[in-house]
Amino acid sequence: MLHSASRNSPASITNDVTCRKALWRRYEGDPWAAFDALPVSIRRRLAEHVYDAWSVNALILWRHYKKVHGATPRAERAMIRYLDYCERLEQEAFTERHGALAHLDAGATPMRYGALPAAE
Repeated sequence: MLHSASRNSPASITNDVTCRKALWRRYEGDPWAAFDALPVSIRRRLAEHVYDAWSVNALILWRHYKKVHGATPRAERAMIRYLDYCERLEQEAFTERHGALAHLDAGATPMRYGALPAAE
């Protein structure tokens, strides 16, 4: 069966079957320009995010952290901790809706580059 052009438009095609839209609001904007405007450490973390981290939202959040902490390594670490928290919320919401994730049941974590962060 052939689909109409409107059903196959880039705006209608998505592979995001998670419940993220119920958790967050996605802001409009150029995702690549937003990604490029972020500090390197945050771009690296977004690239490692389990889901599409919505770089426009991340840039809006980064602007908030810069106001609070200044454009400092401390602000970057604080935002990365918040991104990790959001990722855990998304995983919990997915688990509630679809059941346990095998890697979490096994005690595994998402693969990240570099050393593990120190326990706080």
